Amino acid sequence: MLRKSINNLTKSGGSLSQRTVRGGFWVFSLRIVQQLFGFTRLIILARILAPGDFGLMGIALLTMSTLETFSQTGFQAALIQKNKDIESYLDAAWTVLILRGLVLFGILYFAAPFAASFFDAPEAKPIIQVIGFSVLLQAFTNIGVIYFQKELEFNKEFIYQFAGTLADFIVAVSAVLILRNVWALVFGLLAGNAVRCFMSYLIHPYRPRLSRDLAKAKELFGYGKWILGSSILVFLITQGDDIFVGKLLGVAALGFYQMAYRISNMPATEITHVISQVTFPAYSKLQSDIPKLREAYLRVLQFTAFLSFPLAGLIFVLAPDFTMIFLGEKWMQMVPAMQVLVLWGVIRSIGVHHGSILQAVGKPDILTKLNIIKLAILVILIYPLSIKWGIVGASLSVLMSAISITPTALYITISKILMGKMSMICKIMLIPFVSTLFMTLFLGAFTIKNLSLIEFILAVLVGATFYFISTYVLDKALKQNIWHNLKSAMSGVLK
Repeated sequence: MLRKSINNLTKSGGSLSQRTVRGGFWVFSLRIVQQLFGFTRLIILARILAPGDFGLMGIALLTMSTLETFSQTGFQAALIQKNKDIESYLDAAWTVLILRGLVLFGILYFAAPFAASFFDAPEAKPIIQVIGFSVLLQAFTNIGVIYFQKELEFNKEFIYQFAGTLADFIVAVSAVLILRNVWALVFGLLAGNAVRCFMSYLIHPYRPRLSRDLAKAKELFGYGKWILGSSILVFLITQGDDIFVGKLLGVAALGFYQMAYRISNMPATEITHVISQVTFPAYSKLQSDIPKLREAYLRVLQFTAFLSFPLAGLIFVLAPDFTMIFLGEKWMQMVPAMQVLVLWGVIRSIGVHHGSILQAVGKPDILTKLNIIKLAILVILIYPLSIKWGIVGASLSVLMSAISITPTALYITISKILMGKMSMICKIMLIPFVSTLFMTLFLGAFTIKNLSLIEFILAVLVGATFYFISTYVLDKALKQNIWHNLKSAMSGVLK
């Protein structure tokens, strides 16, 4: 009865455009809800726990992420990218993922002492071993939920993901009030993954079985190998700095750095997550129609710039007051790193689009090659900059590596893949950039220091109002139809 009610609730139809917009609405709603719970959880835990506790959890997650990344199959992206029915591939993919999960769990358990020794943090050993169970939970999750993304049924994805988010929140907050140590983070993570695993079988009728059809798995890996290569490079680019900071600067510095990264990149992460989940399957369906694919890419890029630019501007100018009000004085030394990383977050939110396009048209190898260059620049810069300026130097190395390849990536995407002109990119990002610059200068000039909570909220509202007014005026003057496109998108949600 429950499954029937869920299916009735989540029926969808309509054109690809309408389904894409509705999908974006549901994914965006999910991320808003997740971040409301996540932000509340973060504030509660940051007030009770020390930066070193977050550093220990960071070490455990880094160890797990390293193994997961270097054994990535790329099956999920391959299944979404395929234009034909994928049911015959599911059992083979699920079987490989289970075998991978069992192997990773064993490696995590026995490698935990070495990982803890590498970071000179013996307290991390039991945390790494226990967190390994989350790998098993993810491996046994019903692979049928891949249809939620492939068919743009993100309303079902909302139910599936939110159940885990709620479990994580309840368990983590309850545990930190009782235990007042890092294990609250561990138990919350495990609870969230356990509930998602359970819900995956409740919400989707597909029942996977173990399979010996290695030919199907091999076919999927033919595409997935480039996803593996790209995932490894992205991991080294986005997590390599964490490993470096934890090893060179210590556990407490890692706690500061990861908190700075998380807050500064929150808008970019959420926008990136929403857009990549929705656009990749949508772009895959449009891969043979370049004009429509180009139009979709430019529309989404315009929408991303409209949202991510002002959010980054607000974080940059209000970072000191935000940190003092919500996290406390013990976190203040991370503020400069946060301000550098928020600039990287803006570039990241724009860069997600060329990644989705290249994967959708079957050219993930180009993305892999671009990431090799980006990683090489990061490797060259991170040591000297970190030695000189600590976590701020590490942040600068990440920012500079991103800046180095973004123009090339945009040129390949728009000129070579989508047969457009680079002036299109400049045109659609001009108004959000200029409006954000005006807003940031305005707040920096007139906002008083050491804001109270009420004053902080008012500053955010004033900045947002200033941005919207500036955007509206510039849009009317330059006739770029930003507001018209936004209204069209929102009307698609209601159809």
